[in-house]
Amino acid sequence: MSKPKSQRQKTLVQKILVNGFLALICIIWTLPTLGVLVTSFRDRDEVVTSGWWTSFSDPGAFTLRNYEQVLAGQDYSYTRADGTVVSSRGDNMLNSFLNSITVTVPAVIIPILIAAFAAYGFAWLDFPGRKILFATIVGLLVVPLQIALIPILRDYMAIGLNGSYLGIWLAHTGFGLALATYLLFNYISTIPRSIMESAFLDGASHFTTFTRLILPLSVPALASFAIFQFIWVWNDLLVALVFLSGAGEQVEVITQRLLNIVGTRGQDWHLLTAGAFVSMALPLVVFFALQRFFVRGLMAGSVKG
Repeated sequence: MSKPKSQRQKTLVQKILVNGFLALICIIWTLPTLGVLVTSFRDRDEVVTSGWWTSFSDPGAFTLRNYEQVLAGQDYSYTRADGTVVSSRGDNMLNSFLNSITVTVPAVIIPILIAAFAAYGFAWLDFPGRKILFATIVGLLVVPLQIALIPILRDYMAIGLNGSYLGIWLAHTGFGLALATYLLFNYISTIPRSIMESAFLDGASHFTTFTRLILPLSVPALASFAIFQFIWVWNDLLVALVFLSGAGEQVEVITQRLLNIVGTRGQDWHLLTAGAFVSMALPLVVFFALQRFFVRGLMAGSVKG
């Protein structure tokens, strides 16, 4: 039996109100980001004298010079209010961009591999203390990483790991393992037991079952954590300042470079916005490439039956 006309109208009005409210929130959230993006393509003088929305009346005013100065470190000149011409060296962020990739990729892959093995063990292997050990790992989720920075830094300085990529890889791996193990356990534990038993009846070992069966079936959960870990490590500043401090610009990551740019060019909004979008480019690519797995991975283990 179809709904009464008044009920259908009421449902339609509710949908319009909800969707309209969500659209308004998206616009309010996106508008400042759009302004920063437009500013990154504007000339220095235009940024100072007019609002970013005025650029749409003159599309020819957009330029790539800001990104050239930020990425390649090209020299640039500008005229002050008193008429003097000032020349300055651009900020070479390309090296920092590559350093961030060098830090982030291993810091994502290493904890995923370790946590996947651990989650498989907690889900399908029976060993003494399994529940207590898993409860301890879950409890580590509420422990702030800041309390571990100084003790780890002291150990790193004692063994010579401070200021090295290996040191920051190990730090990010340790800080991300608890969440990775928890997320992957929730997903792996929902895989039907009949699939596992069929593999064991065919003579497969635990390692073969894990590599050929569990890992392919766990792609949504792996991709979900990869997004979390990648964005966290890429945008991290605190851990990089602690464990890469004093190592020089050769290992400086992009967040450290942006911090230096803010300190030295606090008034150069055309360069600051360009640098911000350089740092945003790769995380956006990673998110949109893996976002189809994101919700599936987050919902893993929430419904059983």
